[in-house]
Amino acid sequence: MDGDTLFTIGALARRTGLTVKTIRFYSDTGIVPPTDRSPAGYRLYGIGALARLDLVRTLRDLGLDLAVIRQVLDREVSVPEVAAAHADALEVQIRTLRLRRAVLRAVAKRGSTPDEMDLMHKLAKLSDNERRRLITDFIDDTFGGFDANADFVDMMRSAMPELPDDPEPHQVDAWVELAELTQDPDFRAAVRRMAEYQAAERAQGDVTGLHHDLTETVRDSVGHALDAGIAPASAEAAPIIDALTARYAQTFSRADDADLRHWLLTRLEIAGDPRAERYWHLLAVINGWPVPPSLAPVFTWFTEALRAHTPQPRVQ
Repeated sequence: MDGDTLFTIGALARRTGLTVKTIRFYSDTGIVPPTDRSPAGYRLYGIGALARLDLVRTLRDLGLDLAVIRQVLDREVSVPEVAAAHADALEVQIRTLRLRRAVLRAVAKRGSTPDEMDLMHKLAKLSDNERRRLITDFIDDTFGGFDANADFVDMMRSAMPELPDDPEPHQVDAWVELAELTQDPDFRAAVRRMAEYQAAERAQGDVTGLHHDLTETVRDSVGHALDAGIAPASAEAAPIIDALTARYAQTFSRADDADLRHWLLTRLEIAGDPRAERYWHLLAVINGWPVPPSLAPVFTWFTEALRAHTPQPRVQ
């Protein structure tokens, strides 16, 4: 009967395709122990050794080390348990390899220096929690301690960078730029100034929150002016500015007068840092969101037109 058949190491090697040296090693380590020995003292193996060797080869091909294989063969752990654990480990390795590939492609595209490449690699391999912590620390540092616009701060805290497991090079590029931007002391100071301004406005009774509708009104009105080639300082710009300041006066419950226009110029100056818009643009690229068109030309025209059509305060 096959169950009574015994094989020499050479016979096992021919049947399994493994080398005699490999089988002897597995035998010496107790992974595939001999069933018996010949009168001359040579190791002999039963039919079960064939099955064990096939399983060992399969598990080795899947990347399992011998200690784990021994646990499987000794039934200390089951094959499904080992498979699940190693599948999870492979996911981490695959994600790491994908990140490395994306970093290398980004480096190749940018022509980065060794220092830049090192920085890109360190930032790209941060965990999701580490990326969120970096952005959260930036928000805490710039808005912490100020009673700023709560809706705006909530919006910032809800928009975290979520770099995909298989990022494109431009997403890695965007994440590195965002990380560098949030560490820029000058940008942090500009955002703190925005937080201080919002807190001061709230202290004066402003609880209007976000103003998406107002932004859309400015975009539409100024967009038409830009399309029509209307210069900010021209007479044709005056009624556009009049209509927009009336809308601001209504939204903020203020008188539509020269004071409103000076207040609005200050507001536009503080909110007009192009790096703030870049922050949201980079987040959109990283997270795969639609990237909205830049509002910089719109608000640049608005600011220039408002300044041109606002009377200067009289010197006392």
